Amino acid sequence: MTSADFSTVLPEFVLAFYALVALLGAVYTGKDEHGPLLTWLTGGVFVLLAAWIGFSGQNDLAAFGGSFKDDGFSRFAKVTILLSAASILVMSEGYMARRGLLRFEYPLLVALAVVGMMVMVSAGDLMVLYMGLELQSLALYVVASLRRDSVKSTEAGLKYFVLGALSSGLLLYGASLTYGFAGTTLFDGIFLAASAGDMPLGLLFGLVFIASGLAFKVSAAPFHMWTPDVYEGSPTPVTAVFATAPKVAAMALFARVVHDAFGGIVGDWQQIVALLSVASMFLGAIAAIGQTDIKRLMAYSSINHMGFALMGLASGTAYGVQAMLVYMAIYVTMNIGTFAFILGMERDGRPVVRISALSMYSRQEPLKALAVLVLMFSMAGVPPLLGFFGKFYVLSAAVQADLGWLAILGVIASAIAAFYYLRIIYLMYFGAETEALDTGGSRVLWGFLMASAAAMVFGIVNLFGIEGAAALAAATLVN
Repeated sequence: MTSADFSTVLPEFVLAFYALVALLGAVYTGKDEHGPLLTWLTGGVFVLLAAWIGFSGQNDLAAFGGSFKDDGFSRFAKVTILLSAASILVMSEGYMARRGLLRFEYPLLVALAVVGMMVMVSAGDLMVLYMGLELQSLALYVVASLRRDSVKSTEAGLKYFVLGALSSGLLLYGASLTYGFAGTTLFDGIFLAASAGDMPLGLLFGLVFIASGLAFKVSAAPFHMWTPDVYEGSPTPVTAVFATAPKVAAMALFARVVHDAFGGIVGDWQQIVALLSVASMFLGAIAAIGQTDIKRLMAYSSINHMGFALMGLASGTAYGVQAMLVYMAIYVTMNIGTFAFILGMERDGRPVVRISALSMYSRQEPLKALAVLVLMFSMAGVPPLLGFFGKFYVLSAAVQADLGWLAILGVIASAIAAFYYLRIIYLMYFGAETEALDTGGSRVLWGFLMASAAAMVFGIVNLFGIEGAAALAAATLVN
């Protein structure tokens, strides 16, 4: 490893080094009593790394013979991952501490998972891709089953592990096929092999298996089966982790693979991604209608939203990648606010996840209810909120790529999904009286809820500069 290689992977090295040093320090001192401190410290490290990566302004670099790429696309994804992970960690500190779940391992496992995510979005080689994916997954398997005295939490971790192993098997089989027919694991070499006039059929099969494995990670239908149970069974802060940073990492990795490795055969993978998009949009829209648990509803909501993000990717253009990045940034912001509200749903100090508990909530907490209304409208894509512009971007990308049929299906799925978002609003303002939820609550959660709702309203002015950053990021990936 040269000094240039080391400097390229320095942010990942710093975060991994911090996690290992903090782990040793916690083990040899007071262990769990350091949980709150480590949570805030890890969140601070995430923010500092995001600032470092975001403002570095360096040129596009490659390390280890092109197997690790530090370009505008990876930097955009890393900043989004780090900021969303920092937000969730800070939000979850009070919730976890009150329930005796804030063990020192929690923030450090999240930190190691984030290292894996950062490696994933910079992968330029099938082996680096798999290393990053497994580092993320192994840490999250443990986090999912963090509540050891809960059958549901243990079940969630086990389901995530078993189905994650299945997806890893599919991915590895696809990678082995790709290597066998391309003769290399580097994305650049696979691109040349796939772009040749007589592309081997085995390479196409490799693409299908890799896409299937990645679809598991983004919880796209029909590879979504783990999502509702894991979301429901995991502790709510862990569910919030699953709904944000890993989704960005997996979607960015999906874009990296199809454009860097298979960018010469857009017509072949475009059909696969479009099919995943349609299946996800409609399954997420229809299956959520009957849900009574808000965490399961958010699981199907995430499947629906991943369908829209995949629509941008299916266009196969730089504008489509830009639309996908903008959509994911908006999606993460909406989810942070929504989970800030869900974390604060309590009755007599105990967490509540039943949607019916929100009946007439507007009388108890009118300002919070208004913020949730804004977030639900934004998730439904109601103009002029920021969520509408996210959907507009991916729909316009599909239309520009002559995928008008996909855009039409997306509008229909969005109209169906609006039902369950509007049902929450209806319950808060017009539902039947029930036993009231606790009022007040954490100021940190209140702050994140209000900031997220405000972003949905005021972000329509210039999208906080995300549009331009996403365009530059997409241009570095698709060229």
